[in-house]
Amino acid sequence: MTHLFKAAVFSLVIIFTYSHALYAQESVAVEKRYADEIKTLANRPAVKAVFQHFVEWEPQTKQDLITLTETPAPPFKESVKAKKYAAMLKEAGVDSVWIDEIGNVIGKRKGRSGQKTVVVEAHLDTVFPEGTDVKVKQKGDTLYAPGVGDDTRGLIAILTVLKGLEKAKIETDADVWFVGALGEEGLGDLRGVKHLFKTNRSKINSYIAVDGDGISEIVHRGLGSYRYRIMFKGPGGHSYGAFGIVNPHSALGKAIHYFTNEADQFTRQGIKTTYSVSVIGGGTSVNAIPFESWMEIDMRSESPERLKGIDQLLQAAVQRALKEENGLKRSGPDLTVDVKKIGDRPSGKIEPTVPLVQRAMAVSKHLGATPKLDVSSTNANTPISLGVPAVTIGSGGKGGNVHALNEWWLNDQGVLGLQNVLLVLLAEAGVAQE
Repeated sequence: MTHLFKAAVFSLVIIFTYSHALYAQESVAVEKRYADEIKTLANRPAVKAVFQHFVEWEPQTKQDLITLTETPAPPFKESVKAKKYAAMLKEAGVDSVWIDEIGNVIGKRKGRSGQKTVVVEAHLDTVFPEGTDVKVKQKGDTLYAPGVGDDTRGLIAILTVLKGLEKAKIETDADVWFVGALGEEGLGDLRGVKHLFKTNRSKINSYIAVDGDGISEIVHRGLGSYRYRIMFKGPGGHSYGAFGIVNPHSALGKAIHYFTNEADQFTRQGIKTTYSVSVIGGGTSVNAIPFESWMEIDMRSESPERLKGIDQLLQAAVQRALKEENGLKRSGPDLTVDVKKIGDRPSGKIEPTVPLVQRAMAVSKHLGATPKLDVSSTNANTPISLGVPAVTIGSGGKGGNVHALNEWWLNDQGVLGLQNVLLVLLAEAGVAQE
């Protein structure tokens, strides 16, 4: 939004979302051994004690949510919230906490064996620009504020789980990293988790992202995306006096036309793949041939092959438009084009039979929900693309108006979300034997 206000541009949204085969939520049975594992785990006295603490701590959990929501974390400026969250993790009892080179918060709780590491993560950043009013307002039982649900509730959920583990003195077998990651939203392009795996790939054995509400949805398929800013450049000039020079707007229009025609056919079959010419701009006056014309494009698919396929169509359309516009010129220099990739979110899939996915499903079912395997673009995309067992699960409650100024979150059985995170984490990290 800020970007649009700072530039004298106009926008046009052309969205094509043909949904066809292989996109529906998957229906997979929970294997009995995992159902039994979760039932046994949930019946442990120490785990039951944590469940009770979650109920008792609801007033404090609410206050923690308000405090952290009112700590701004605009895109690329998450440092204030990172410092606050690091302090909260330290107070909750992690063995060590640090902020890495790019700003991720990492709290380490040592396991008995430490032979593996399980990450449980929520993201620090919001989509809202610097200066946005993030004061929490309460109407009835509902909290309203930008970022209150996405993903501050996730951060507070894993913080409260940490508190529960400490209070009940539950020791895991694996090391657990409690992570507040930066750069999940928009042009942040998952940079926090990308860096986490670039520097710690060999240490991380499984990954639990906490993002979204409820306890039913389990994301095990990463929705990948390519995003581009494409700019045609020419000399520009008077609309009459310089007539005959190349016109960047003409080239941009051709590129959009050629791309959408080909992409329309490409996306009408196979795994769902989408494309959106989302923002366009350029030009200075009605009586001036523009010196630049640009667009920003988003393309998505859970299939790496399909994503590469539609990308090739875009590149071909841009070059075709460039060549044709240069072929029409009567004078002056050629048109040039700058193609800049501004987003690259990896895609992939973790099979439903993988223990982490089965455990997440078993927990959801144990807590009375109907587990739904799904695809989405979350911080789990990166580990999924690398073949590391990863899921994204909900933090409980109900929310709405995500990415809007009137975003809200309601504590409707929110403790189930905390139980959800706790049980999936303990099942994956293992409870150390006495």
